[in-house]
Amino acid sequence: MANSKFHHEEIYRGADLTKRLGARSIVVCGDGSIGSNLMDTLARQGFSRLRVIDMDRVETHNINTQVFEESDVGALKVSATQNRIFRTVGIEVDTVSKRLEAKNVKKLLKGADLVVDGFDNFESRQLVQEHCRAQNIPCLHAGLNTDYGEVVWDEIYMVPKATDGDICDYPLARNLAMFVVSIAAEEIIDFCLAEEPRKQSWRITLKDLKIGAYK
Repeated sequence: MANSKFHHEEIYRGADLTKRLGARSIVVCGDGSIGSNLMDTLARQGFSRLRVIDMDRVETHNINTQVFEESDVGALKVSATQNRIFRTVGIEVDTVSKRLEAKNVKKLLKGADLVVDGFDNFESRQLVQEHCRAQNIPCLHAGLNTDYGEVVWDEIYMVPKATDGDICDYPLARNLAMFVVSIAAEEIIDFCLAEEPRKQSWRITLKDLKIGAYK
């Protein structure tokens, strides 16, 4: 009998992995360095009910830290992500190419068992937090800032203050993004599979290559 495409994950986490993960609806907000890599990772781990929200198009400078290819430049990020995941594992993910706003947040996050906030701006993060808290939806925040990253559960998360200038124009190493995505994926897996999820928050600093509990 041929092995499934999730063979190694099933050995590690149990033969009923895809059934258990397939029952959980995950909404990823933002399709950039965090969101695009996280969507790709979750799909490869066996999640099948995935939705990603982002209104941007792929730009050349996105290629080194995100999942996109040169041929994707100019395409909607969510469409490029959807196509990549379908080609890779045959999963049809749900995509929303709209700005998340107060008037549509209820509709766009409806049905989520877990919301992952990978946005890169104050307003969107604040909106996600306020809605998830009001609707009692579990929420995990994952973010980057130059040489450090954070994966923080909403219970202790504080939305960063708004800053001037281009919020996307800052130094960023691909390795940091991948560390954050890997840790976020492990927290999501634990949340979905464990009888009592640990809900641990984390902080990653690249210069000293340190991963520790968020304080």
